[in-house]
Amino acid sequence: MNNDHLLPALAGTAAAGFTALGCTIWRDTHRFVVRRYTVRSDRIRQDTRLVLLADLHDQVYGRHNQALLSAIDKEKPDLVISAGDLITAHHDPAHQRGEEATALLMTLARRYPTLAINGNHETKLDLRREACGYGSQYDDYEAMVAAAGGVLLRNEKALFADRGIEITGLELPLPYFRHFTRRPLPQKSLREWIGTPDPSRFNILIAHHPDYFPEYREWGADLVLSGHIHGGIIRLPLLGGVASPTCRLFPKYDGGRFDEEGGTLILSRGMGTHTIPVRLFNPGELVVVDCRRD
Repeated sequence: MNNDHLLPALAGTAAAGFTALGCTIWRDTHRFVVRRYTVRSDRIRQDTRLVLLADLHDQVYGRHNQALLSAIDKEKPDLVISAGDLITAHHDPAHQRGEEATALLMTLARRYPTLAINGNHETKLDLRREACGYGSQYDDYEAMVAAAGGVLLRNEKALFADRGIEITGLELPLPYFRHFTRRPLPQKSLREWIGTPDPSRFNILIAHHPDYFPEYREWGADLVLSGHIHGGIIRLPLLGGVASPTCRLFPKYDGGRFDEEGGTLILSRGMGTHTIPVRLFNPGELVVVDCRRD
């Protein structure tokens, strides 16, 4: 039987499939959704709405991020939190940018109480400024955010006593972000860096790297807010996120909510990309967390 007449149909189907896939990648890489979670505790004295940004990586949504700002304003947050990698560390100085992302955080800091931590990219900008030619980019970022009223937590705490909430910002050293491996994180190191939590308060830990959720939970975090994994870049039905930025396949903590042994991890799937600008079945994500008095 001659099947030559089937070849054009198969080629057309394949072309249509690749076109649809390309359109989905483009769409998911350039849009974001809003996802909401609720956590409860009898130690929370006043209901508090948090808006969580993570892994923006210089992405811009609308002119000067107006689409993103409008979405945040609509949520009427009591507190805005950046969980790191708002900007991207580029090895080529010609591609260094970050003005739009920094301006976004400055605008938010003028409108709402705003806390931020450093992800691995901000830490690189700070610690490898000479080796990688980053110059004063990190200093400029830090100074502008502070001038707008934002608070950068570098292994520091912020107490909201009237709300019964204490928030700690963890900045992990860069060796904890190496590819293909998971470096042990002793409790002794955590306590040296960020002290110990107050058990009378609802303790929120902002920690860019979610792989250490069991260690954070053991430290005493009631709620951990993280990013870094980008939702696994590509998400597949039943399997979840395919790969993490540390080149580990099908990471356990890929995005969403995880409740384990009295602790909760809310892991943003991030809002941007770097190196490989691809998101598939995995649009950017603005996270809203309602912390409510039980």
